[in-house]
Amino acid sequence: MKLRMIMVLAASLAMPALANATSHDAMTDAEVRKVDTETKKITLRHGPIQNLGMPPMTMVFQVTDPAMLDQVKAGDKIRFNADKVNGAYVVTRIENAK
Repeated sequence: MKLRMIMVLAASLAMPALANATSHDAMTDAEVRKVDTETKKITLRHGPIQNLGMPPMTMVFQVTDPAMLDQVKAGDKIRFNADKVNGAYVVTRIENAK
């Protein structure tokens, strides 16, 4: 009986982590509005960002790797991941939309 309770408790604690990992991996569709290599920022018109609970909007993001900015230009359709790092919204991954 105690073992079953421990297993149920362990499974319930793991569920939020699994849900969070799934939503974090979901990429968001966006259109590049501006690329600023000098400040290492990108302006995106994006759809909902699930892992951040953010509705669609246009906003400026920092990037984790400035080399990402060399792969895109204004008007490009992309998919991206973002996260909140030290209070700033940061793009962590970019790929061309298919």
